[in-house]
Amino acid sequence: MLGTPRRQLGRLVLPAAALLAGVVLAGCSSTSDRMRNALHAITPYKVEVVQGNVVTKEQVQALRNGMTRQQVREVLGTPLLADIFHANRWDYVFTIQRQGVEAQQRRLTVFFEGDTLARFEGDEMPAEEEFVATIDTRKKPGKVPPLEASEDQLKKYDAPADAKAAGGASGTNAAAPLPPSYPPLESR
Repeated sequence: MLGTPRRQLGRLVLPAAALLAGVVLAGCSSTSDRMRNALHAITPYKVEVVQGNVVTKEQVQALRNGMTRQQVREVLGTPLLADIFHANRWDYVFTIQRQGVEAQQRRLTVFFEGDTLARFEGDEMPAEEEFVATIDTRKKPGKVPPLEASEDQLKKYDAPADAKAAGGASGTNAAAPLPPSYPPLESR
């Protein structure tokens, strides 16, 4: 008779263990699905990469044939590429890569004859305002609220009557005058 209850217990433990294992595995799979979905929702921070000089339409309009190299450098800045094998050519290249914004690339090449500007060619450059608008990813504020208050609105913020009486006729508390000079912070 001793063997019979053990067999019955063994018959109950095996299905119960199998059921428990199934529940645990089902819980793990739904947790991993939730984790996988959560990871897809999180995007890693991508570093903003800016290379070169920003050249604007206004700067290109300031260029004139016959300008010296120094004058061109004052208008456009130092070129990104000044090759020793092509001494009469300066390349201005600007690239910017930001998260959530399409990458931008612009080029301008300046050609010299001796020390004077002969010609320049490149992409159409944006005006300074246009360029700033393309890189500014901050949310634009909505309608600006009025910055003036009516007399009725100002009356809401008047001091209580008892505070006015304590402050005198003008309704403001007179602060103690400031000392003409302050003591030194460190003793000598």
